[in-house]
Amino acid sequence: MNENLNDFKNFGLKLIEKSSVIIKKYYRKKIKIENKNDYSPVTRADKYTEKIIKKMILKEYPHHGVLGEELGEINSSAVYKWVIDPIDGTKTFISGVPLFGTLIALLKDETPIMGIINLPILGETLIGDGFSTVLNGNRTYIRPCNSISNAVLLTTDLENIRIYSNINKFMNLVNKVKLFRTWGDCYGYYLLSTGYADIMIDPIMSSWDLLALIPIINGAGGVITDFSGNNPISSNSIIASSKLIHEELILLLN
Repeated sequence: MNENLNDFKNFGLKLIEKSSVIIKKYYRKKIKIENKNDYSPVTRADKYTEKIIKKMILKEYPHHGVLGEELGEINSSAVYKWVIDPIDGTKTFISGVPLFGTLIALLKDETPIMGIINLPILGETLIGDGFSTVLNGNRTYIRPCNSISNAVLLTTDLENIRIYSNINKFMNLVNKVKLFRTWGDCYGYYLLSTGYADIMIDPIMSSWDLLALIPIINGAGGVITDFSGNNPISSNSIIASSKLIHEELILLLN
């Protein structure tokens, strides 16, 4: 663990405090919605939030790198790099639903050493470092689900399952679990990390979607891999769950 990690965590909380204020000003307000090249929506709230977070990081740590979903990358070869998704769940945000969040990861030599999920409307902040994860300052854990038949399964978008993975194998899993819901994006990983769900699956993700999740899920005592069971750092898919059922999930979905 890096000796400055507590300083980074405290600074991360400052980023979250500022970004929450910005996002709340735009939430459930009339706002222009644009479509990006992949037809996903983006708003001024996304762009301005990322701009302010990036500005704060570079003022505090001018030699660090910053990669954001909306505004690109600065200092790409830096040892330390911050990866930002200002509003993870923009479709949820523009629909007036409070289950979206801000994701911030800190990488050292391209490995995530800290991750933050902040749910600004709900007032919930998760910070993980791969060894522990805390929710609003209190330690939190993934619950020890030992059977898929007892599991709560979440995914962000069933259409993504159809497009990017094997829908038949996924529906076979759905038929085995206790409960299936699409409480997705970072909110699903929040539910997993706080003991309210047991499996979170996303077959397609970008680096700003997934890098913050790795130290959070690991710190909460879970397992996070790609769909093949490999290290997710350079992948574009996620299966996260209780340790007791992860291997079986990999087998069922492949």
